[in-house]
Amino acid sequence: MSAVFIALQHLVPQHALSRLVGRLAASETPWLRDRLIRRFAAAYRVDLSEAARGIGDFRSFNDFFTRELKPGARPLADASQFILSPADGAVSQLGPITAGRIIQAKGRDYTVAELLGCGAAEAARFEGGAFITIYLSPKDYHRVHMPAAGTLAHTRYIPGDLFSVNTATAEGVDRLFARNERLSCRFDGPDGHFASVMVGAMIVAGIDTVWPGTFRTHAKAPVHEDFAGQERRFAVGDEMGRFYLGSTVVLLFEPGRVTWRADLAPGVTLRMGEAIARRSLSSDIPAC
Repeated sequence: MSAVFIALQHLVPQHALSRLVGRLAASETPWLRDRLIRRFAAAYRVDLSEAARGIGDFRSFNDFFTRELKPGARPLADASQFILSPADGAVSQLGPITAGRIIQAKGRDYTVAELLGCGAAEAARFEGGAFITIYLSPKDYHRVHMPAAGTLAHTRYIPGDLFSVNTATAEGVDRLFARNERLSCRFDGPDGHFASVMVGAMIVAGIDTVWPGTFRTHAKAPVHEDFAGQERRFAVGDEMGRFYLGSTVVLLFEPGRVTWRADLAPGVTLRMGEAIARRSLSSDIPAC
């Protein structure tokens, strides 16, 4: 069954389908908006008790999908000791970055350079470091937050495919996260230089950030933006972006900076703000 699902993804016009869904999801026509929201919430058992607004208070399906939560719905773990989960979701994979490669699934991997859209020398700063891949399902809260404090250094939008990013596709499509459309966001902070990569997927109609950007999703050419000197500082837990329909976040840290929680493994569910790693701030680690 998964082979058929993957084969169909190769055949469908991925970007055209995503743009069509995006137009429907952005509609403010009351009957369409309300039908989409109610059917989606029922089908995926969305926990609406956490939402800051009621089901009739959203301008569009997109507004509902990227809904904010009530104050206190996602308490933050002790950021003086821990790296925090950037999103609700489930662990897809995690572990060390070895020989410049990241594990995608059993028997499949891809390179840091491919994921970030950079050269080998730039990617080498993450060699021996750590990564975690978090899958956001349709029912999840879809805003992405800072796992650690940092100042935005630069971003790269990398155009690509829009395969689904669920477990079946991750196990069946080579280099999935390095071939799908994505936005690589790079930060400098007390925990060194780190990356938060927002990966698009089938019918994901857009990726937004809280800072102004010139990139647009479903584009044909890469876009690099340098934020050096702009002092765009973010505290741990601050919102940094959001997905219009579900996808994946990949975090990368330099060597010696983090130690993943011992109980984390593929399939473990996470909530934004909970501790996922212990920070390593010993004096023998050079400053970023």
